[in-house]
Amino acid sequence: MKLIIKWMLLTVLIMMSFTSFSQTVTDSTSIQLKKPIVKLVIKDLIKGDGAKQKVVLFGDKINLLEQKVVLKDSIILNLNGKISNFNSILSTKSDQLSLSEKLSKQLQLDLKKSQLKNKLTAGAGIVAVIATVLLLK
Repeated sequence: MKLIIKWMLLTVLIMMSFTSFSQTVTDSTSIQLKKPIVKLVIKDLIKGDGAKQKVVLFGDKINLLEQKVVLKDSIILNLNGKISNFNSILSTKSDQLSLSEKLSKQLQLDLKKSQLKNKLTAGAGIVAVIATVLLLK
């Protein structure tokens, strides 16, 4: 038994006397490229960022254009409504004009009839006066 304890102690001492090392940093994501390739990658990344910004700007422009189209559509709809209102007003005015012309013609006929009656009445009155004067003489 003493021998086993000695062997265990010897093993522990030997293990403690060895120099040990550990992996401090193992970065598997880093890739080393040559300088010309790195420059090309950087240029591509910059172009990609610029393209993303352009896409955002184009999206904003499209939204603005869609809003303008909606606004123009509402203006066109309002103008079409105004045109239909003006057309209905014109038709109403033309109906009123034709009615007033018809009434004017009717009034002119009535005026002529009343003037004829007045002339006939005046003529009959003159005849009655002359007949009365002749009868009294």
